[in-house]
Amino acid sequence: MPKNREDIDRICQLWGWGLFIVSALFFCWAGLKAGDMISFLGALFFLVACLVFLVPYFPKKT
Repeated sequence: MPKNREDIDRICQLWGWGLFIVSALFFCWAGLKAGDMISFLGALFFLVACLVFLVPYFPKKT
């Protein structure tokens, strides 16, 4: 269990981004199922944006 506030904040942020990604995947699925390409593309761009926001969480290669 994390003890300091920074670790707790990081875990909460990662959970939040994970939930956003799951939501984006469901929206993509719904757009495809409905045959609505605009909805699908909007959800796909949202998914990509969520992944871009996660880049700072990846460890840096040195």
